[in-house]
Amino acid sequence: MNAMDRPIDPAFLRRQRNKRIAYSVAGLAALLWLSIWLPSWIRPALDADRIRTAQVQWGAVEETITASGTVVPQFEQIIFSSINTRLVRILQKPGALLQQGQPIVELDLHAARLDVEKRAEELALKQNRRTQLELDTRKKLSELDTRWRLKNLEFQRFQTRTAQYRELQSIGAVSQEELSQAHLEEQRAAIELEQLDADRHNLVESTQAQLEALRLEMNILEREGEETRRRLERAHIRADRDGVLTAIAPAVGAPISQGEEIARIADLSSFRVDVTVSDIHARRLQEGLWVRLRVNEEEYVKGHIARILPTVDSGVIQLEVELEDSAHALLRPNQRVDAYIVTARKGRALRLKRGPFVNGRAGRHEVFVVRGQTAVKTEVRIGLANFEYYEVAEGLLEGDEVIISDVKDYLHLNEVPIQ
Repeated sequence: MNAMDRPIDPAFLRRQRNKRIAYSVAGLAALLWLSIWLPSWIRPALDADRIRTAQVQWGAVEETITASGTVVPQFEQIIFSSINTRLVRILQKPGALLQQGQPIVELDLHAARLDVEKRAEELALKQNRRTQLELDTRKKLSELDTRWRLKNLEFQRFQTRTAQYRELQSIGAVSQEELSQAHLEEQRAAIELEQLDADRHNLVESTQAQLEALRLEMNILEREGEETRRRLERAHIRADRDGVLTAIAPAVGAPISQGEEIARIADLSSFRVDVTVSDIHARRLQEGLWVRLRVNEEEYVKGHIARILPTVDSGVIQLEVELEDSAHALLRPNQRVDAYIVTARKGRALRLKRGPFVNGRAGRHEVFVVRGQTAVKTEVRIGLANFEYYEVAEGLLEGDEVIISDVKDYLHLNEVPIQ
């Protein structure tokens, strides 16, 4: 018998057998453990610490359109140049607090003053021409009146002589030719008197027409002069009210055209909000609708739509919202706020805090209601909706606790345990 044919040690065989038995028992124990715990691993559950819930309660519910707004001064004065000029000096910088009447910039007013003086000189020349015309007319009328009186005396003399010649001719003392000559001279004098009357009438009418034309020209010059004086006065750029200088457009030395913006002054004692909203809501918008404006996480300011601008720019409608408290302490110029336009309201309704558990649209939805340690899927109908609440129109009762976290991954289940 060689070394290869020696018998195996019984102790080694026992150890090998014991190992196989131990492995079998461990495998059976593992299978038993998996059969007990694996179902609980496979079946999903909700972690109570990672879900948010809310109770169904009675309260007011508003349907709102979400928009964005910018706080702007309710009164902002834009100062325009009343003349063509240039900027000589800037007296105040943007951000300066201004008092009424305080100068802001200095403009070159030399040309404007010359224009005022020119208008005044033209008006004075017209006035002088009118005075001269009246003097000349009075002189001409005086001359015509003198000539008329002299000619009238001559006419009366010819008239008397004709009458005398007619009497003398009846007794043969004057020939017919002499009577005819006297009558002719009387007629000539009468015609000359009529011509003098016509000349006087024409002179009066002509003078009146010239005076009326001068009056119109003088009125035009007076208005133009008054306008140039007003433009010159407005060219002294001052604050019309107390406020804050928000902008100065041109730079020193820059030419300025008439009507060009020079400065802006804002009255920061009161504000309004300019709101922009998508034009898909155009049919639901109207003046007078209430608007809630969120200034920060806790503060709201209430207002209403005062004006809807008629134009739509890049799919956006612009609204002007007038505030109930336009002097609210938290309002600042150019501050961004969230705007919620109230399109419908119920004073008393079952409501539930808003969350991602539904998609935000009215209609039927499936939600999970907490029943002890289980979330039970329940069909509900959502009515009005806003940024805070949903109206529960059907499916839930007051006091029901609803999971308002995102539960879309569990909607295939009717019940989900809560751990």
